[in-house]
Amino acid sequence: MSYSPIDRRHFIKGATATLALSALQANGMNFRAPGKTWSVALIGTGWYGKSDLFRLIQVAPVEVVALCDVDKNMMEGAAQLVSQRQKSKNRPKLYGDYRKMLAENKLDIVLIGTPDHWHALQAIDAMKAGAHVYVQKPISVDVIEGEAMVAAARKYNRVVQVGTQRKSTPHLIDAKKNIVDAGLLGKISHVEMCCYFHMRANGNPAVQPVPAFLDYETWTGPAPMRPYDGLPHVRWWRTFMEYGNGIMGDMCVHMFDTVRWMLKLGWPKRISSTGGIYVQKDGKSNIADTQSALFEYDGLNCVWQHRSWGTPANPDYPWSFTIYGEKGTLIASTMQYDFIPVDEKSGSKVHKDVVYEKEKYPEDVTEPTEPKIELNAAPATRLHMLDFLTAIEKGGRPVADIEQGHISTASCILANMSMKVGRPLVYDPQKRQIVNDPEANALLKRPYRSPYVHPDPNQV
Repeated sequence: MSYSPIDRRHFIKGATATLALSALQANGMNFRAPGKTWSVALIGTGWYGKSDLFRLIQVAPVEVVALCDVDKNMMEGAAQLVSQRQKSKNRPKLYGDYRKMLAENKLDIVLIGTPDHWHALQAIDAMKAGAHVYVQKPISVDVIEGEAMVAAARKYNRVVQVGTQRKSTPHLIDAKKNIVDAGLLGKISHVEMCCYFHMRANGNPAVQPVPAFLDYETWTGPAPMRPYDGLPHVRWWRTFMEYGNGIMGDMCVHMFDTVRWMLKLGWPKRISSTGGIYVQKDGKSNIADTQSALFEYDGLNCVWQHRSWGTPANPDYPWSFTIYGEKGTLIASTMQYDFIPVDEKSGSKVHKDVVYEKEKYPEDVTEPTEPKIELNAAPATRLHMLDFLTAIEKGGRPVADIEQGHISTASCILANMSMKVGRPLVYDPQKRQIVNDPEANALLKRPYRSPYVHPDPNQV
């Protein structure tokens, strides 16, 4: 490999480089630092939008030319940080309308960090404008949005990387290679996934005037218009099904996507789910506080469980997946993994912890964002960005390609739909329909608020 001096400063940082390169190669990649400066814009300058952007700045020569947000205060703060962090020290142009931003700038890459209900329209418009896209998970709020995003990526020949960065997490790459692929589990016929975080925002804030710095009409976009009851940023919007798919769409998508990647699984044969608001009945939140889901494959069940109350089943693994094999068990999370053989005489236990890079990237600790970045996810996001750039340069598919992000997202949405209609669902991705279920088919595409038009996978 050869690196220019500028690229080397951005990427090769001591011993961390060995780990990064090993992880990239384990994913089947051979990253070559780009010989150009990428023109980049970010839509959605909140917590994770900024975090994604700053990880990209750390590993590649980029020029952040534009930012877009409907919250002027948040965008102004982001602009100041970008001007300090990017090499040119230039201040990006600021926009309240992403369509105007796309029209006025020639962009190589658009990062999308907006709430879920905006992902599809913004990603498709960015692709049409000629940009490659990095979009946060879940990719969509309904199944047909996801189908349209995949169709657009293929039609316009764009690389679209989804922010399911567990596939670029060093210790999970190690688990896939040295535990799963090495055959230490033997035949696998059961998977359990869970989240027991108390993450369901709730409460009864009063309806209030919309502040002058926020364009709430545009923030709401194609979603139903709720009375304004405070800034929706960070956690509040996630507690409403109007904008997303609850904890199932937010947290299961990560674990299920990781399991599918490790076990080379495609679409589930059948999906079923039960749950609801069983405990946390006070407050405005309308997402399930308790939910179980079953994703069925031939000879394999993948089971999900979340509770936003009570204690976790395993305090060491409150958000995790467990793969059961005839020879052993792999339990893993964003923080660690453990392999436990059935017979310790024929194999040893293996434990690996998350990799931090605080010494090599001190700005991970010092960057003044609120809330602070997820330190455990920073190395994974950097590798995810490098994989994204490699796919753009080589014309291939990234490790978290939009189609894989769609399968994981849509499966979680279908679980919510199953919970709503009270029966298992079988989705046919070729026909883009649920088999023999007109009532459920009507839920594949959410109504859009006027004047927004729902994307059509046949007409993107």
